[in-house]
Amino acid sequence: MSAPRYAYTFQGADNSFKVGRVRVRFDIAYDGTDFSGWAVQPDRRTVQGVLESALCTLLRLPAVPLTVAGRTDAGVHATGQVAHAELADLPDDLLRRLAAVLPADLRVCAVREVPPEFDARFAALWRRYAYRITDARWGADPLQRTQVLAWPRPLDADAMAAAAQPLLGLRDFAAFCKRRAGATTTRTLQLLAVRRDADEITCTVAADAFCHSMVRSLVGALLAVGDGRRPAEWPASLLQLDRRADDVPVAPAHGLTLVEVGYPADAELAARAELTRARRD
Repeated sequence: MSAPRYAYTFQGADNSFKVGRVRVRFDIAYDGTDFSGWAVQPDRRTVQGVLESALCTLLRLPAVPLTVAGRTDAGVHATGQVAHAELADLPDDLLRRLAAVLPADLRVCAVREVPPEFDARFAALWRRYAYRITDARWGADPLQRTQVLAWPRPLDADAMAAAAQPLLGLRDFAAFCKRRAGATTTRTLQLLAVRRDADEITCTVAADAFCHSMVRSLVGALLAVGDGRRPAEWPASLLQLDRRADDVPVAPAHGLTLVEVGYPADAELAARAELTRARRD
């Protein structure tokens, strides 16, 4: 039995209003090395720009606006990015056709119709990132050098884990964020775990949402603890600040990967999106 069709109205790129029948979810992976981040920028190669261009070509449309779960910065990777778009229909062979036209550093891993209440950004319950670091004396594996940060000094993963725990929960992370006008820096940090496997350390971070540079700043603070430059209590002490802390280093982008975005059951999508919008407002 075919999936049900949904009818709703959306505004096209030419400001005219069109009737769409299908809301489509895209599960996306990319190597961020040669991308200037997710969001479209003039004269820059971006994930959104390349993917929207491919969709326009395949679907013969002037524009296919994508709404993404979380914008990633230049150099940041993804294995579990999510976006949605509204289409007149969903071709059966769209996934195969995308594979044929997209560049090797960008893949759409799954395409499926979702309820009209699905919103890749506002319906998300959490985003989970992984930051990979090696403190091997010989540096990063050459085959992983664009996904793993090579750290020049030995790291104490236990000290990093101890420093991470007091940061969990609903907090104002102003000290770890690049402030944007009108944007809140209050977030619920659900997970900040540090795990060592031989010479590689992985920092796993999950929250309902992240403000600009928050994940890389958290990792930067933990690295300062791990190599002994700061005590384990230092990252948590910064939570009392209402502004960006100048002495918090931002870890390089290439070690960071968006690995998963979580969503509620279909029946709870609308309520979740409404709640998130209210919080952002």
